[in-house]
Amino acid sequence: MITRKELIKKYIDFFKSKKHKEIPSASLIPENDPTVLFTTAGMHPLVPYLLGQKHPMGKRICDVQKCIRTGDIDEVGDATHHTFFEMLGNWSLGDYFKIEAINYSFEFLTKILMIPKEKLSVTCFAGEKEIPKDEEAAEVWKSLGIKNIKFLGREDNFWGPAGKTGPCGPDTEMFVNGVEIWNDVFMQYNKNSEGKYVPLNQKNVDTGMGVERTIAILNGLDDNYLTDCFLPIIKKIEKISGKKYEGNKKTMRIIADHIKAAVFIISDGIVPSNTEQGYIVRRLIRRAVKYGNELEMKDFTSKVAETVFEIYNDYPELKNKKTILQEIENEEEKFQLTLEKGIAQFKKFASNKIISGKEAFLLYQSYGFPREMITEECKREKIKFNEKEFELELKKHQELSRTATQGKFKSGLADQSEKTTKLHTATHLLLSSLRIVLEEDNIIQKGSNITPERLRLDFNFNRKLTSEEIKKVEDLVNAQIQKSCEVRREEMSPAEAKKKGAIGVFDKKYGEKVSVYTVEDFSKEICAGPHVKNTCEIGHFKITKEEGSSAGIRRIKAIIE
Repeated sequence: MITRKELIKKYIDFFKSKKHKEIPSASLIPENDPTVLFTTAGMHPLVPYLLGQKHPMGKRICDVQKCIRTGDIDEVGDATHHTFFEMLGNWSLGDYFKIEAINYSFEFLTKILMIPKEKLSVTCFAGEKEIPKDEEAAEVWKSLGIKNIKFLGREDNFWGPAGKTGPCGPDTEMFVNGVEIWNDVFMQYNKNSEGKYVPLNQKNVDTGMGVERTIAILNGLDDNYLTDCFLPIIKKIEKISGKKYEGNKKTMRIIADHIKAAVFIISDGIVPSNTEQGYIVRRLIRRAVKYGNELEMKDFTSKVAETVFEIYNDYPELKNKKTILQEIENEEEKFQLTLEKGIAQFKKFASNKIISGKEAFLLYQSYGFPREMITEECKREKIKFNEKEFELELKKHQELSRTATQGKFKSGLADQSEKTTKLHTATHLLLSSLRIVLEEDNIIQKGSNITPERLRLDFNFNRKLTSEEIKKVEDLVNAQIQKSCEVRREEMSPAEAKKKGAIGVFDKKYGEKVSVYTVEDFSKEICAGPHVKNTCEIGHFKITKEEGSSAGIRRIKAIIE
């Protein structure tokens, strides 16, 4: 039986042999595209480089990237959906293209994973309007002896653009016995504001292979939860509950998936709260607790979470085990109290002998009642439940959820606009100004969100800033803008960057080389860009708000005029 670690090693070693440099898994909290809540794909942290910026590690890179997708939390419970997953990827940034990419994929599948080519089938883009049919990719597959080739439309075999404009292109998907295993995307067009597809100067290859699904396929399993990515967690749930996986699959899958995802999100510095990423982790833990109650488990989340650390002991960010387990445990305790209040609220609604869709959704959203629980309680109390109205409320909520994740992702991914670029550089000036004015050298960025309209910077500081301090920070940023300082980019090792005084969190998150942006003797920071060439391009900087974000974290919002 091939294990998770064996698959990852085989993949990385193979692409290293093809002159790819391995890059570490980026944080689940995006740095280069902060308009989305989580890193949702391996290519997400690489957007600036896919758009033409030079990567410090070169034109050929590969990695295994941890990802979170929340658009389909409610679908978790089947054999293949996950909130947290790992994505294997290899990229060509303006280097090789279709012929080499397909040959590498074929070689890895047939020579390294030993999949007989007779079991392989592929799909290619069928073409439409101004975009031709991808005969080139199909011909490469034919030359390798693949006979089962289908041409499909945009929905199946065309990626992007991420927003209304940006890089995009056809893709080719690979299947083993009819189950998708890998996808090679050929970014060869730029969709412009007029809706035209213009050939890109820098053509890129972006591939993705899901670890969990691939291990299941290679081991002849039709259930990802029976692979070593999940089985130890399932066995722990069986032990605590005294019940078997068979007959309780959906419930145990949800618990295993949600607790694993919560562990990883908390490991990246997010704690349960009522906003943004904190809301997602709170929802995941609470949903796991609800389903745990169905298996008659109490005080179980941290015990189940222990197993996650055993499976993923190759991730250095999971070293803060005690804090992670404590956060999960605290949230379970809080939720048990909320659940009791929810049952009391249900009884109030039930006195009318009908639960409306809006009332049911309140129970679902605010008190964490799963739909099944509402249905069961209504049956027990012999009262009606307006399921159609509930469906409408749920659909509305899911659309909002997608906007908060995929929608944000789409708008932010290709956004290297002039205004965003100016605000990105202004954020560096703001961080340095805060360190100077507050006389705290340990202040670092704890999160950011940049749109064309404004910037938002979260930083560690334990009190509210005075109006005088805010004015000083603002003036200091504007002084650097007025000085017309050159913004210089250099490539160096993380050790050299640290030695030169660059701001950054120096752990294993960096690869062998990093990009360091310097604004004269004022700011030096590790970053992937984009940035202006000179501070005079920015305009007038103005702080619009300073507030608390969470314990020990302050938040500043600012604009340029």
